[in-house]
Amino acid sequence: MHSLELCAGAGGQALGLEQAEFKHEALVELDHNCCDTLRLNRPEWNVLEDDLRLFKERAAAFAGVDLVAGGLPCPPFSVAGKQLGELDERNLFPDALDIIDVVRPKAVMIENVRGFLGAVFEDYRLYLRGQLKKLGYEVDWRLLNASDFGVSQLRPRVVIVATQTKYWSSFEWPEVNKVNPVTVGEKLFNLMAANGWRGARQWSERANDIAPTIVGGSKKHGGPDLGPTRAKKAWASLGVNGMTIAEEAPDSTFVGMPRLTVEMVGLLQGFPEGWQFSGRKTAAYRQVGNAFPPPVAAAVAKQVRKAITAKQVQAAA
Repeated sequence: MHSLELCAGAGGQALGLEQAEFKHEALVELDHNCCDTLRLNRPEWNVLEDDLRLFKERAAAFAGVDLVAGGLPCPPFSVAGKQLGELDERNLFPDALDIIDVVRPKAVMIENVRGFLGAVFEDYRLYLRGQLKKLGYEVDWRLLNASDFGVSQLRPRVVIVATQTKYWSSFEWPEVNKVNPVTVGEKLFNLMAANGWRGARQWSERANDIAPTIVGGSKKHGGPDLGPTRAKKAWASLGVNGMTIAEEAPDSTFVGMPRLTVEMVGLLQGFPEGWQFSGRKTAAYRQVGNAFPPPVAAAVAKQVRKAITAKQVQAAA
């Protein structure tokens, strides 16, 4: 099956779709560093560095793909922002609807922040449902936590799934894992010990829980850190200094609370080891913090694929 991804970012959702055996026809992303990250890790992917508002004029070239997916900008619905929703200039839902109208995929999969489910946006959710219904889609959304799918992080995210009506009865949300994910200490021990830090084992035993939500922040934010005061306290309880991001793992004689590197944060976000993030430290960290964890994307995408396949098998019979 083939997919078109909008606002692809650093590839979190794209990796999940790949794991669910979707082939990318194109990945549309405006941020230059994100595009470099995608090309660096998957040179064979068709990465289009483009503004979604402009790309939609050319979207007809991808008519008939099986899935349109995307991680549309979160600030319009984030509780950390002004929650302007449809009035926010960064809201790209209308543009995504235009693309869906032109492409008419079998299914749609969009990720956003939990704030999207707030009471203040009830009318907008009904509007989106109505617009998709007019285009021939049934739609549902659910709040999924990354830790329920093997990610060592408490990260609630809303996933919106829509399918053409004929596929809807076959769609089911993915089941959550029956076991908890590994702790931060277990997940990061090898990277923390990479430069021979003598305290790595003791630190690993102290970091005996999953991570709080990793935040990427906006471009207006000064530099890379692990979030507001409450988040920094949660990180401190795990023995992590959340004030800044480190360039490398602690050396052998390091004493104190270590900082995380971009690579470490990537692992906690569910990226595979070795996935490289382009750009300087702040830009690279922002890509990780804003990403959709690949294991969650994969779990949902597999269910979408299963729903489409089931109906196709019934039709063939």
